[in-house]
Amino acid sequence: MAVAAPSSKSAFTVVRAPPRSRVLPPSGSSSIAANGSHIHLSGHSHSSAHASSSKDAMDVDYDEDEQAALRGYMDGEGGSTAENFKVATAGEAIASASSLMRGHGAYLSSVEGDEGSAASIVSSLCGTVTRTNRLISVSPVRCRYAPEVGDLVVGRITEVSAGQRRWKVDIASRQDAVLSLSSVNLPGGVQRRKLESDELQMRVFFQEKDLLVAEVQTAFQDGAVALHTRSLRYGKLRNGQLAIVQPVLIRRLKSHFVHLKRDDSVDLDLTIGLNGFIWVSKHSDYDATKAEQEQGSASMSTGLAGSGVGRDIDGVYSDVNESIPPHTMQAISRMCYILALLSNAHIPISDASVGRAFDVSVELAPVQGGGLTELICAQIRQEALKAIAR
Repeated sequence: MAVAAPSSKSAFTVVRAPPRSRVLPPSGSSSIAANGSHIHLSGHSHSSAHASSSKDAMDVDYDEDEQAALRGYMDGEGGSTAENFKVATAGEAIASASSLMRGHGAYLSSVEGDEGSAASIVSSLCGTVTRTNRLISVSPVRCRYAPEVGDLVVGRITEVSAGQRRWKVDIASRQDAVLSLSSVNLPGGVQRRKLESDELQMRVFFQEKDLLVAEVQTAFQDGAVALHTRSLRYGKLRNGQLAIVQPVLIRRLKSHFVHLKRDDSVDLDLTIGLNGFIWVSKHSDYDATKAEQEQGSASMSTGLAGSGVGRDIDGVYSDVNESIPPHTMQAISRMCYILALLSNAHIPISDASVGRAFDVSVELAPVQGGGLTELICAQIRQEALKAIAR
């Protein structure tokens, strides 16, 4: 686990989950093939085992040919989620093109078999196979974040373009997002058009290396993304530590602002960005009345921030860290380590899994009692998987 140098605006370091060496399919999963062999991207011919098929648990009924096209991937009637979790490699035939349609992560190719060549759907990447009615697709195991409108993201300012009235924000996507001056609130909540004087004070709002939470306003076809912070729910982040996990592990929640309170020594706020950036900070009380009034008058949608979340108008652009007790610092460090542990084990991250993993770590090793051993880490992973299964 690598630790980056601390930023001048943050009181803590950045914890990044170590990359996984390889991805292995679960035990008991069978490979996919049409009748015969298929051609790998390397040009070598590989024979595939003929797996038994049974009726799947989908709501749509399929005939015998369609069920045969999904053999090995749609078996396991009444099985658990782990048993139905299938992984395909690049160049592997996953279904027959005669009865199913290909989606993203797949292409059509002819596969030589005992009865001649037949059109098959072949995976173009390594990932999990999913099916929606007659559409079959492959989702990558590891990939960059693909923004969608309404997503809650945590980003870092990389450039201030005063002449173009915008900031560039790193959100771990294919390219930096853009935050326009017209898409932010003025200090004090003043409602007016942006003037040249506001353009000259852009660095007062956000400057390089600042961390902020925002919402995706527009996602263009060329990959460009426009953000906005026109809400008291969004703004500059402080009093905490940044943890970076795999974006594909972030579950979509009703609210991505999670309050974790266990006792007097554990009182944390988690801002879970769908781009894999999670901000763990000291809990800060907010004015619920002010937040509700702002939410009712805002023109933007609520997104994934949830209700009852607000920030002080005067503290949206403040970058001064408050005094944090030592036990709160230890709890923040413990939570960042747990997030890195879950990401390394490829366990989905949600409020349930994170809360259960933290509780188990406290039961086995108190926050102020020292570090976590390998045995404790294994127990944390098991309990987090149980919380996800529920």
